[in-house]
Amino acid sequence: MSTALAVRDLRASIGSVEILKGLDIEVGFGELHVIMGPNGSGKSTLCHVLMGKPEYDAAGSAVVSGTEMLGTSVDVRARHGIAQAFQYPTEIPGITLRELFEELAEQRADGAALLARVDDIAARLGTARFLDRPVNEGLSGGEKKRSEIFQLAVLAPAIAVLDEIDSGLDVDAVREVAEAVERMRGPDIGVLLITHYNRILQYLTPDRVHVMVAGRIVRSGGPELADELEETGYAELVAEFGIKQEDAATGDDFLAGL
Repeated sequence: MSTALAVRDLRASIGSVEILKGLDIEVGFGELHVIMGPNGSGKSTLCHVLMGKPEYDAAGSAVVSGTEMLGTSVDVRARHGIAQAFQYPTEIPGITLRELFEELAEQRADGAALLARVDDIAARLGTARFLDRPVNEGLSGGEKKRSEIFQLAVLAPAIAVLDEIDSGLDVDAVREVAEAVERMRGPDIGVLLITHYNRILQYLTPDRVHVMVAGRIVRSGGPELADELEETGYAELVAEFGIKQEDAATGDDFLAGL
């Protein structure tokens, strides 16, 4: 099986607002795909729908490692190999990261293998010091994002969804997080990275870059597409595809007001 994630004609709405409007994307194992787009284009909604956030009505298909995810619970999705690194990682006082891994191991058939790779991956990512302190507590923004990548690497999902992991970071932290992503990459994991900006791509080499506007993928290409967007912005694409600017501002902007 060569496909980590296959999304076909994915549609999602909340109330009367349709946010995703027939989205298609396929990420192979060993590949890094990037989704870029303006505010309100539906990028974070895509994350929420893939992870099973219940507020959304979703239709279409989202298949991970050959198994349909739509209509399943969050824990089923996690067990079938989808995991997310969050834009704003949560602090968990009183529980160390090592204890979190031990608890996860108890819930998984491959728990012994999970625990066996913790220290090896910590050494590879330079994150050993995170293990015996409360999860994300007292960490800087960049350290929290690196801890998220560390957790994903230990979990070894089929598809890792990285939701704006570069947001709010200074240049040095962006580079460190990008380096952690590169070290996490491998033949048994697909990576879907969602970002507003080109800066993290200065340290990563994506296989494909996709542009999302008003709930659709309107253009795909190689890494050079991100460079083009850095120069031109999104206005030309919005105009080219005949999408009204007010339509491009719905979706996540609407949700933020709820």
